[in-house]
Amino acid sequence: MSFRKLTLDDIDLKGKRVLTRVDFNVPIGPGGEVTDDTRLIATIPTVRKIIDSGGKAILMSHLGRPKGQKNPEFSLRPVAAAFGRLLSHEVKFIDDCIGEKVDATVKSLANGECLLLENLRFYPGEEKNDPEMARALAKFGDVYVNDAFGTAHRAHASTAGVPGLIQPSIAGYLMKAEIEYLGNAVTRPKRPFVAILGGAKISGKIDVINNLISKVDRILVGGGMTFTFFKAKGYRVGNSLVEEDRLEMAKDILKRIKSEKCEFVLPVDSIITSDLESNAVNTKTAPADEIPEGWIGVDIGPKTRRLFREKLSDAKTVLWNGPMGIFEKEAFAKGTIEVAQILAQITGKGATTIIGGGDSAAAVKKAGFADKMTHISTGGGASLEFLEGKAMPGVEALTDKK
Repeated sequence: MSFRKLTLDDIDLKGKRVLTRVDFNVPIGPGGEVTDDTRLIATIPTVRKIIDSGGKAILMSHLGRPKGQKNPEFSLRPVAAAFGRLLSHEVKFIDDCIGEKVDATVKSLANGECLLLENLRFYPGEEKNDPEMARALAKFGDVYVNDAFGTAHRAHASTAGVPGLIQPSIAGYLMKAEIEYLGNAVTRPKRPFVAILGGAKISGKIDVINNLISKVDRILVGGGMTFTFFKAKGYRVGNSLVEEDRLEMAKDILKRIKSEKCEFVLPVDSIITSDLESNAVNTKTAPADEIPEGWIGVDIGPKTRRLFREKLSDAKTVLWNGPMGIFEKEAFAKGTIEVAQILAQITGKGATTIIGGGDSAAAVKKAGFADKMTHISTGGGASLEFLEGKAMPGVEALTDKK
C-alpha cells in the first residue's frame, strides 16, 4: 500500500522546532540501565534526519504506567543517556514535559540539538487526550512528527490531540515502515501468504483471525490458544489453558474456515508437563487429542514442528504474531525457536517475513535470528489492532499528502 501521509522527506526542517512523538517505553534494569534498546535503535533514522537537517528535535514519550503521577521509577532520564550513546549525539533531558521551564529550555535549543522531555504519563491528561495537555505540548513545535507506531492505536494527547494543533503533522521513518510492511502484507502479499498465530489466549487473537481468514492462504496456530480450539473439537486437553468463555467463538471459527479457501493448521502433537513450576522439568510428547489429566500443554511437538516447516517451505509472505509455547523457559522453547529458524531460512531465499512485535519480537531476538527477518514491528498491541483492521488514531491524525 502507498503511504498517503506526509513524511520527513516532504518537509524542510531547518530551523524548525520538530516536536516528535517516539516510543521509548523500554525496560529499565535495577541499576537504571536500558535492558532492551530495540525501540531506541529503530528511532535513530528519524532523529538523525531532523538534527542533520538543522531542525531542533524535541522528543516526547511515555514509560511504563505511572498512573498520572510523577514517579522517579518511571523517569526517562536513563533513556536519554542510552539514546545519546546510540545516536552518537548529545541528548539533553529536562525533568518535565510541559510548563514554563520546558518552554525556556526549548527556546534555548540551537539548530541540530536534541532534547528529551520527561514521561508524558506523569500527567493524567496524556491518556485522557485532554485538550489542555495537547495545547501545552503543541506550543513546543512548529512541525509535529509521530514515529511511535507502538502507541498509534491510542487516542492520547501526544498522538491524537497535538497533531490537530500543529500543521504539518507528519510521519517519521519508523511509522512509515511499520504501516507499509504490515499494510502491504495484508493488502498486496506475494503468495503463498502464511500467518502464524500463537500466544496464550485466543481472546486476544479472535479479531485478527477473523480479519485474516479471507486474506491469507494458511494460518498456523500454536501457543496456549491452541487448547481452546482443541477443546472446541472435543479433544482431551488435560489441565492445559482453556478459555471456557471463548469455546463458542472457537467453534464458530472452525465452522467458518470450512467455507473459506484458507487452510487452518492446528498442531498434531504437544509437549506437555506435569509441573510448570518445578526446576526439574518433567516433559513428554502427547498427540493433540490425548493430553492426560494433570498434564499441561506447553509447546508444539516434534511432528507439528515438521508439519509447520512443510507448510512454510513455499511461503512468499509470512506474518508471525505470538510464540508457540512458554518460550521463556528453555524446556518449552523448541517450537518457537524452530519457527524463528525456519523464517530466517526462507527470508534468505527471498520470502518477506514480518514479526508482529511483542512476545514474537522478543522470541526472535532471544533465538538469535532478529537480523534475519525482513521486518520486526516495534508495536505489539498496535500491530495486532492494525491486523484486526481497526483505525489507528495516531496515523489518521497526520496530514494527508495532497
